[in-house]
Amino acid sequence: MRIFSCFGWRKSSRQDLEVQSWSRGYRPVLERNPVGHLPAPDTLPETGSTNNTSFPRHLGGPGLRGPQQQGSLSRVPLGQFCGWVSRTERIPGSGLCPVPLRFGPRQIRVESAMLRAYNSGTRAAPYQSIRVADIGDVNVNLYDLQDTCRRIRDAYRTILAAGCTPLTLGGDHTIAYPILQAVAERHGPVGLVHVDAHADTSDLLLGEKIAHGTPFRRCVEEGLLDRERVVQIGLRGSGYSADAYEWSRAQGFRVVPVEECWYRSLTPLMAEVRSQMGAGPVYLSFDIDALDPGFAPGTGTPEIAGLTPIQGVEIIRGCRGLSLVGCDLVEVSPAYDTTGNTALTGANLLFEMLCVLPNVKYL
Repeated sequence: MRIFSCFGWRKSSRQDLEVQSWSRGYRPVLERNPVGHLPAPDTLPETGSTNNTSFPRHLGGPGLRGPQQQGSLSRVPLGQFCGWVSRTERIPGSGLCPVPLRFGPRQIRVESAMLRAYNSGTRAAPYQSIRVADIGDVNVNLYDLQDTCRRIRDAYRTILAAGCTPLTLGGDHTIAYPILQAVAERHGPVGLVHVDAHADTSDLLLGEKIAHGTPFRRCVEEGLLDRERVVQIGLRGSGYSADAYEWSRAQGFRVVPVEECWYRSLTPLMAEVRSQMGAGPVYLSFDIDALDPGFAPGTGTPEIAGLTPIQGVEIIRGCRGLSLVGCDLVEVSPAYDTTGNTALTGANLLFEMLCVLPNVKYL
């Protein structure tokens, strides 16, 4: 059976996927049918392992989805996926150890078989409005984080130069740093809607400047962010100081700790965020650990008392009307996602991001 792991172009269910136990998670076993070649500009970067037919495809399957399917990918949104071995605090008794977050994009692709072409809640019709394609993974270096960041940055420079709006799956949150380097080169300093349990503004993590807890500190230092147009939503958990978010506030960020989100709709908050962001370019970065681990346990650094999936959807839908120039959904770790629900939630949140991109029609 051939399955295009895409949004809505084939009504499927999880039962369509034969699975086997793999490292406390699931590994898809799909029929290895040839899928052909994705039409793309000659300038698109060389991509990595998921271009072969052993892996499911996401966001439109192995070809383009959307109006005017012939021609190049110029000026169309597309799915771009990054993943590598993350370092996180999760494995008991071993300190900081490699965790297979790099398999997150693959599992999200599998779970995206549950998604369809229209957003029933908002009446968004992304595939009737814009052209969407999955162009595979960035070919990263598992042994050299500096080189991985360079590869990601170079790949996104090429993608953005083609006029595309990248939707990215991780993989750990380090990827936001090289992506935003490329985004800011094209668009200038951008606003940021950052949804996360953690501020990710540490200066060092075990002595390292580049890590999953430091990306937005590096972005500020390099002038990649318009600091008056940054909001961080859902922050929580124990910290290394009494005010773990003092640095963020000192930069001019709006900080919305999770306590301000409990027991309420976030629709009013997002009205304020839209006003804060204005008409300038905005990047949306969503760490799956922003959600409570009761809903999304498959992540490397879970924190209790988090956001609900409903609130996550409210945040993303609240970005409708913003000048979004890119989005990411990161930190899905199938090794801890024994039911697949974290990856399924990630796939749905990505679809919600697709529905709020500029030029998407609402029927």
